[in-house]
Amino acid sequence: MTKKVAEQTWTSRIIRDRCGNFGMMTAILLPVMLALGGVAIDLTNMVMTKGELQDATDAAALAAASALANDNKSPTEAKEIAMRFLKAQISSKGSAVGDGETEKDENNLDAATTISIKETALSGSGKSFSINVSTKYVLQFNAFTRLLGQKSTTMNATSSAESATESKNALSMFLVLDRSGSMAWITDEKEADLTKKCQNHTEQNWYNASLKATAPCYISKIAALKTAAASLFTQLNTADPKNALVRTGAVAYNDEMFSAVDLAWGTASALTYVNAIPTVPQGGTDSSGAFAKALEKVNDPAEATVHKTKNGQVPSRYIVFMTDGANTHYKGATNNTKSDEETKKSCDAARTAKVEVYTVAFMAPERGKTLLKYCATTGANYFEATNMAALVSAFKAIGERTAAAMARLTK
Repeated sequence: MTKKVAEQTWTSRIIRDRCGNFGMMTAILLPVMLALGGVAIDLTNMVMTKGELQDATDAAALAAASALANDNKSPTEAKEIAMRFLKAQISSKGSAVGDGETEKDENNLDAATTISIKETALSGSGKSFSINVSTKYVLQFNAFTRLLGQKSTTMNATSSAESATESKNALSMFLVLDRSGSMAWITDEKEADLTKKCQNHTEQNWYNASLKATAPCYISKIAALKTAAASLFTQLNTADPKNALVRTGAVAYNDEMFSAVDLAWGTASALTYVNAIPTVPQGGTDSSGAFAKALEKVNDPAEATVHKTKNGQVPSRYIVFMTDGANTHYKGATNNTKSDEETKKSCDAARTAKVEVYTVAFMAPERGKTLLKYCATTGANYFEATNMAALVSAFKAIGERTAAAMARLTK
């Protein structure tokens, strides 16, 4: 065998030999596998760190908001409180700035964190505060991930909160009130003077123009409504004695819509409007136009602007919808279904616009109740009143609920 043939035979054996392949493949792939494993670990750390960082900035922002509104702290003191909360909650996983190797976490957090507080004057001596906390955190990768040439990544988190020293929210409310002929009928409540005589209108004698006055005199449904509305307004006046947060309006309807009183500060204009409704109402019933008008008024962007100018707030918006009957007309013509359909469309639009609707069925038939149940924002927003006492109680409850909603602290 020549030397050349021997070399070829040796080379062929090496090429055919597979004994060392696994070792070579392992040597080549092991760094890649280790790097991928390191990436998986660091991805998990990134998710956990991001969550912890967000929780920390949330806590810091809310702590500052509470300190400003509830503890009468200055903006400077509130920033110090926010920073303490931030440092207390961030885990020691890296440095807030830089490479995380030369500076302590606490020192770097001071440089990496921005806390801003915007103060706005409200009506009276009130103030509102808008707090923003943002920070960054450098997460150091493990040695295996660093095989890919990446040492760290910067995590960011931002949180905002709001508060106010005035713990009341603004509101706009529009009343939609039935003044059809059946509202002239009597309730079961008697006048205090039992000798007083009046025409006690009922469903049976309503069309008797020469109805004889008799004693005792029973309070009519329209008189009961006026008392009930006054009860609601009393709750709002108590919550807003300076007329700086509450705006009210009203519209009445029978088989047509009457001119509305526009939203105005306080309750005086709306109460005057309600008290001016005739003591002996007449006509059929069509609620469609009146409800649509109320929604138009409270949903008008100009209404939010008026509140923003005076009290710096975005108002909660309410419609109080009351009837004692069922719709009988639509735009002046007799129609037992069209008004219901159109009123429901407006009620759907109110839900979409996030206008809260309260409804009160006062001695109403089933069809009237069905419409009001549909229009109420929730089941708890629907009231049935079978007498004057229940009607006054319903309107008072609406006033109490909306006044209580004013007293929530916004954050």
